[in-house]
Amino acid sequence: MDAGLPRITILKTLDGVDAAAWNAVANPPGLPHDPFVTWEFLDAMERSGAASPRTGWRGAHLLAHDAGGRLRGAMPMWFKTHSRGEFVFDQSWAEAWERAGGAYYPKLLSAVPFTPVTGRRRLVVPGPDEALYKSALLQGALHLVAETGASSFHMNFIEEAEAPALEHAGMLIRTDQQFHWKNTGYRSFDDFLATLSSDKRKNLRKERARAQEGLEFRHITGAEITEAHLDIFFEFYMDTGNRKWGSPYLTRKSFSMLRERMADELLFVFAYEGELAIAGAMNLIGSETLYGRYWGCNDPRPMLHFETCYYQAIDFAIARGLKTVEAGAQGGHKLARGYAPVLTRSAHWIAHAGFRAAIADYLERERAAVDADFDYLKDRTPFRKDT
Repeated sequence: MDAGLPRITILKTLDGVDAAAWNAVANPPGLPHDPFVTWEFLDAMERSGAASPRTGWRGAHLLAHDAGGRLRGAMPMWFKTHSRGEFVFDQSWAEAWERAGGAYYPKLLSAVPFTPVTGRRRLVVPGPDEALYKSALLQGALHLVAETGASSFHMNFIEEAEAPALEHAGMLIRTDQQFHWKNTGYRSFDDFLATLSSDKRKNLRKERARAQEGLEFRHITGAEITEAHLDIFFEFYMDTGNRKWGSPYLTRKSFSMLRERMADELLFVFAYEGELAIAGAMNLIGSETLYGRYWGCNDPRPMLHFETCYYQAIDFAIARGLKTVEAGAQGGHKLARGYAPVLTRSAHWIAHAGFRAAIADYLERERAAVDADFDYLKDRTPFRKDT
């Protein structure tokens, strides 16, 4: 590239990147803080062995420097040998392409490992040069696809505002939905309940009373978090992971590294019977959003999951003045508990023209189905009609 244009480099791991320089483009002043794109979180996923070549995540992170050598943009990326840990399900695409004689893996992915959270993927500081560095990062990724012969490039859980530019650049946009809770200025959980229809309000009160019977719920964050808490939670995490996913993603070291690096951005909710923890949920705290990530228990009582993961999260968000609670992927059962449907988006570049055309046709029909389901669910939230 010319001296005046962005200089793109590729790194296999983040441990060689200056943390302060990465964070300056990942979470610049004036934008909501996203804990998942920090150097601390992403490097912990790699260094702890959770996202590593051994587990099918081979780093190919893009860095964009200016002529003076200053980091001006970055994009966390990996070559993937499978589609696990992404929550944008393209396994059927892989099967179709392999039946046709192609090799879908490895594919190139820009995402946050194991995290279905919408956020910034092309990490560039807003300003007059933003478009230049965003374009350089995208072109760098597409060049890497062509250079390596990869089947495709994917950007998962992109921001809504990014979708038109990526579509204009030739990427295919895919939509899905999640359920988020929105804080409209509530001062208490009762304020939130007052916005629900009468029958839903009664149901939630009954659920909370039943889940809380005989239990104490504790919110543990920052310096209060100990390795003993992590030992307890890791047991819950492994139990849930083995039952739901087959092979849990994070290692015990992952949790310790997150505690060491970003304890103030972690919230553990534990349900105690006396001094025995019987259930727990792990959340990450952004400047505007509480992100529910993992949960588990050793005593599956009725409504305990809803209380530990959803209602306690609402309590914390109200106390902290957070605008949103994101409780993870999917889950229509969240609707009745005040979590409303929202659309999520991903962007996909398919190298083979014929395969791309087939996926484009599929996505057009899928979007229509997602939109219809979204409209259906919007009309069935538990809120009073006058709210």
